[in-house]
Amino acid sequence: MAAVVIGRNEGERLIRCLRSLQGKAQPLIYVDSGSCDGSAAAARALGAQVVDLDLDLDRPFTAARARNAGLAALAEGPEFVQFVDGDCEVDPDWIATAAAFLQARSGTAVVCGRRRERFPGASLYNRLCDAEWNTPLGETAACGGDALMRIAAVRAAGGYRGSLIAGEEPELCLRLRRDGWQIWRIDAEMTLHDAQMQHFGQWWRRSRRAGHAFAEGAALHGAGPERHWVAETRRALFWGAALPAGIIMAGLVHPLLLLAALVYPAQFLRLARRMGYEQALFSVLGKFAEAAGAVEFYWRRWRGKTRGILEYK
Repeated sequence: MAAVVIGRNEGERLIRCLRSLQGKAQPLIYVDSGSCDGSAAAARALGAQVVDLDLDLDRPFTAARARNAGLAALAEGPEFVQFVDGDCEVDPDWIATAAAFLQARSGTAVVCGRRRERFPGASLYNRLCDAEWNTPLGETAACGGDALMRIAAVRAAGGYRGSLIAGEEPELCLRLRRDGWQIWRIDAEMTLHDAQMQHFGQWWRRSRRAGHAFAEGAALHGAGPERHWVAETRRALFWGAALPAGIIMAGLVHPLLLLAALVYPAQFLRLARRMGYEQALFSVLGKFAEAAGAVEFYWRRWRGKTRGILEYK
């Protein structure tokens, strides 16, 4: 059983992560993406094999590229690899539980469990993250950054798409499912995540990154039968860009037409019945950030440019 941890300036969070894997995964590989806080040295002191991801102006730091580097560092032998973000602590029982699940189901390539926020009460934004991690149980379309994977399946699929700045796990899972593999979310504690989101600006950047991922994912696979992230991209562009632009233009024709903006509180009330007031409010607000990310992707693609990593911490 191997583990690949990725991180950039995670400090004490990384130390907790690596300690939670000691004795449960070997080799334990840490891939560092240009940290300046001594993360690589701390990982070596804890016995991890460290891979320093080179800064390449043509290939910026991405989580996908880091995971591929960790996968490449694995020698033949382990059947499974636990991918973990460096700001997460792995539950003591997770590795054994997940490995038993994969061993019992030869057609499954990926299994993930419940990721929780370490401090959901520390901020509204941490609570939103904790709710986001609570995905449905059973066979699913995708996993997140923390998951136990069948190494041979991931390698046969070509690994992660290293150019993606976000959304690399759903994109990999899509290709795995096309290869005939299953992805499962099981009812088991997996990791504690430390988002450390205290400010609206952090949440906005994270949501903008999601919009960029939606648009890029749809550009890659939207024409396929899965219609990968087409609906998410269209919703972001409609609610966050096209509709407000249309309302403003209508208001220039006649001020009373600005009352069409009441569709937003109506949408908030509709969503609140299903997900509660906090989530509904930020679901509506999030469409503006997601639209900004999607528009940025299309603008950069038109200019032949790519975007580097978009961090929110």
